[in-house]
Amino acid sequence: MKGLKGKAALVTGGGSGIGRATATAFAAEGVMVVIGDTSAVGGEETRQIIKDNGGEAIFVQADVTRAIEVDALVRKAVEAYGRLDYAFNNAGTGGLSATVVDFPEEIWDQVINLNLKGVFLCMKYELAQMLKQGSGVIVNTASVAGLVGTEASPAYTASKHGVVGLTKAAALDYATAGIRINAVCPGVIHTPMIDSFISLAPEMEAAYTAMHPMGRLGEAHEVAEAVLWLCSDAASFVTGHAMVVDGGWVAR
Repeated sequence: MKGLKGKAALVTGGGSGIGRATATAFAAEGVMVVIGDTSAVGGEETRQIIKDNGGEAIFVQADVTRAIEVDALVRKAVEAYGRLDYAFNNAGTGGLSATVVDFPEEIWDQVINLNLKGVFLCMKYELAQMLKQGSGVIVNTASVAGLVGTEASPAYTASKHGVVGLTKAAALDYATAGIRINAVCPGVIHTPMIDSFISLAPEMEAAYTAMHPMGRLGEAHEVAEAVLWLCSDAASFVTGHAMVVDGGWVAR
């Protein structure tokens, strides 16, 4: 894809799902990849997949809700590859299904901390490096739940709306600094998280499928392609955008 080869990218939540698909897609385009994840097993598996296919990658274990670990993650990326051209802030969680009255406060805090504060902390340290360089691209993982309401999912919906708002605000702040900031808003994508939901309640697969006018769930590589396009020179005039990758969900 245009302009990606030889650049350096950081992918959080890169140990599985959309993060792994994006990390491997970057590597296939000749990008040097830093994989961030709390799971050493998942992160190392992604790194090995990239290495086995001739790519360049390192894994750094990090919790994006902790500023000290995010700072270290970005510093290690720069130490390894000299700069940070792209950042995909993808680490997140779904929380649980409950309405506001029944939603546990501690789970609310966990979801907001990971899905929203985690993106904020990543951007804080990524942007500091990109400002030194005078260039960079950030893509944040939001969701269709960042654009429309979803039942029995108050924390997730609030966090993803927050990611969309944060993306737009930051895009304006750095629009003249050579830095572009966008978000992707996936529908229901085949990932380990979604597959775990379906394994507990098999009837959910049909329900998830029915949400998408295209009549199927999305695949992680389809989101990855959107992320790479947003990072590429082909999207050079795109910033502050929340790109839906949702099989038509929000077009209704």
